[in-house]
Amino acid sequence: MKLSDRTKLIKPAVTLAIAAKAQKLSAQGVDLINFSAGEPDFDTPERIKQAAIGALKKGMTKYTEVRGIEPLREAIAEKYRREFGLNYDKDEVLVSCGAKHALYNVFQALLDNADEVIIPSPYWVSYSDMVLLAGGVPKIVATREENGFRITSDQLKDALTPRTRAFVLNSPCNPTGAAYSKGDLEALASILEGHNCLIISDDIYEKIVYDGFRFENLVTANPSLRDRTVIFNGVSKTYAMTGWRIGYALGPAPAISAAAKIQSQSTSNPTSIAQAAALEAIRGSQDEVETMVAQFRRRRDVIVKRLNSIPGLTCFNPQGAFYVFPNIRPLLGKKANGKKLESACDLADYLLEEARVAGVPGEDFGSKENIRFTYAASLEDVERGCERIKKAIEKIG
Repeated sequence: MKLSDRTKLIKPAVTLAIAAKAQKLSAQGVDLINFSAGEPDFDTPERIKQAAIGALKKGMTKYTEVRGIEPLREAIAEKYRREFGLNYDKDEVLVSCGAKHALYNVFQALLDNADEVIIPSPYWVSYSDMVLLAGGVPKIVATREENGFRITSDQLKDALTPRTRAFVLNSPCNPTGAAYSKGDLEALASILEGHNCLIISDDIYEKIVYDGFRFENLVTANPSLRDRTVIFNGVSKTYAMTGWRIGYALGPAPAISAAAKIQSQSTSNPTSIAQAAALEAIRGSQDEVETMVAQFRRRRDVIVKRLNSIPGLTCFNPQGAFYVFPNIRPLLGKKANGKKLESACDLADYLLEEARVAGVPGEDFGSKENIRFTYAASLEDVERGCERIKKAIEKIG
């Protein structure tokens, strides 16, 4: 069977593939520590589940408006007014089947063939493939760990060209956990003011920040960028609702309308009862969020300290999200179980086989010298996983 050329441009999502492999091993009874999955290990709060049950009992099982139910879009707009002083109308909000879906819709709606999209590296694995699927050209700009894995204004200025259609910024970042302060964002905004490109602001980890860090995005830092910025967010990470598949986009009405048109010809509306749950998540008490973030912070402190104590690893201390992205450069070229470690992928395979710890190699995030571990796992598993990694790395010669 002949497949389309576009399928040859992209690769399967490595994070999901490794998570599936880890789940298969666990199902076989293997005592596996899974540091690969990009989702909170907490259960969805009970109040949110009850909202879904209530919606079922009320018969909320039919199609909804393609853009999402009006109360949910109003609640999202109100959240941004209340928390950031940003004014969006409900018609400037699109609810999709996860933030990933919202991003896909917007790239399809706004990119033409050969449009360049600047993506700081390391980056979430799907950005570049989504751009390729829309006919665009990913332009990867490598950040440096000594700069906190943050793109600088000079790097952005050098990357912008007349062909630049969009700039993607994810803060806090998957996979590094790096986050941009208001000062960082103002410096980038001063460069973007002089270019008419679109801005893609992926804010999915906005609530998961530590040590008093105050979340900002490019629009809060510079409101003049509002009318060419699309903000992406969702309930998956903040409320432990990954499987509910509700994300959203806020932005200029023409962009949102175009993305909604794409959505109308693919999925139509997101699941009705999941929208009811998301409405409760956003409008209800936020106490559970604070509890989850406090536990994430404790786990972060442990995993960063433990990984930094292992010879051959150095680990950046993340400001947000729930990932660490340790550098493995000193281990490359050495041998493990008789095989030379040529890449982060080799190390990830070795740790899975030897230590029974699942991590995600850095190559698909745009780095050959790092591996991503999530600390969205119990503190006990964080401790056990780090001890297993330590013992396995001590065997590398």
